[in-house]
Amino acid sequence: MLDAALTSVFGTTDSLVASVSTVDFLMCCAASIVLGAAVACIYMFRHNYSKNFVVTLALLPLIVQMVITLVNGNLGAGIAVMGVFNLVRFRSIPGSAKDIGSVFLAMAIGLATGMGFIALAVLFTIIVGIVNVAYVLSPFGRPQEPAKVLRVTVPEDLEFDGMFDDVLGRYTSERELIEVRTTNMGSLYQLEYHVRLAQAGTEKRLMDEVRCLNGNLKVSLGNAQVTREVL
Repeated sequence: MLDAALTSVFGTTDSLVASVSTVDFLMCCAASIVLGAAVACIYMFRHNYSKNFVVTLALLPLIVQMVITLVNGNLGAGIAVMGVFNLVRFRSIPGSAKDIGSVFLAMAIGLATGMGFIALAVLFTIIVGIVNVAYVLSPFGRPQEPAKVLRVTVPEDLEFDGMFDDVLGRYTSERELIEVRTTNMGSLYQLEYHVRLAQAGTEKRLMDEVRCLNGNLKVSLGNAQVTREVL
């Protein structure tokens, strides 16, 4: 009974589905469903998402599998399907790079299961999942901390040359003394550094240690771009 569903009413066809048994077809469908769910989980790992996109992503391997099974071996049908794909446009907000990559992953899995390479599809999904988790958890591709301006006020009689180098060396990856100027009628000096923090969230510790060295006078730390706009 189920085998009749895989037989064309036109009698003959060049499609692969005509030579596929019901068991093999259902096995490929099951693999596509499971691997589609795996692709959705990979996409959701530490990433903002919507339910509609996740469900679509999970179904995409099954849909692509059916298309590939139907057009396999038929060049004309394959060209027609690709022509339809070229007419598709995303009418919502543009997707992110991860959205596009996940769609390509789902399509690749659908291509593999549609051709019957279930083991290859499983292996490929596992490899991509492991690499994705490794990249997300590692500092690979993480943007640097934005450049900041550190202003330190010191007494007139303090020899400040090199005094803050040790502290800045521990908390910053880049530092440069840009300007030294007098303030408060010449009784104080203000040092201006351009710095880049080595680790986010260390602003307070940096400023506390600088205050211990400059006699608890004024210390400010702000975004370099914002500071330039204010000035």
